[in-house]
Amino acid sequence: MDKSMMLGIGLGALGVTAGGAFATYSLVEHGPKYADVVAVQALTETVKTPREECRDVVVNRRAPVRDQHQVAGTVVGALAGGLLGNQIGAGTGKKVATIAGAAAGGYAGKKVQENMQANDTYSTTETRCKTVTDTSQRVVGYDVEYRLGEHLGRVRMDHEPGPRIPVKDGQLVLTGAQGADARSGSGSGS
Repeated sequence: MDKSMMLGIGLGALGVTAGGAFATYSLVEHGPKYADVVAVQALTETVKTPREECRDVVVNRRAPVRDQHQVAGTVVGALAGGLLGNQIGAGTGKKVATIAGAAAGGYAGKKVQENMQANDTYSTTETRCKTVTDTSQRVVGYDVEYRLGEHLGRVRMDHEPGPRIPVKDGQLVLTGAQGADARSGSGSGS
């Protein structure tokens, strides 16, 4: 073999070895650029929001009573009863019948007016309100399971990561991560 060929083979072997060493160094030193997301579970909390709900309802009310002692009904009833009693009997019996008729008529007239006043109502519309509570679910974070090389780990994030998580210098790049293992890029699991 001549020297040129030997030199060429030597330089070629040296180039291949140097290239392989550089590639291995890059993989070992810098590692993968992404961790694959294996599973994502949204963390939610229940939010209760009170609000006032109002509606109009029809309400029946008693009309104000002007004659609380039912004087008008008593007087009208006594007059009618007295006239009716006066039609019965003669002499002293007529006077007794008139007085009894007036008393009975007065009592009946008072009761009639009392019943009429109790049934004297009017309708009005009122607004009635009550507090009701609406419930809803709000996402507060994400538990993410990932694979970095052969390592499985878990991390809590404040946003959905997508299919991959960036890795820099062997650590996950977690913007706003909340997990305890976010700084190291490692977590539980194997």
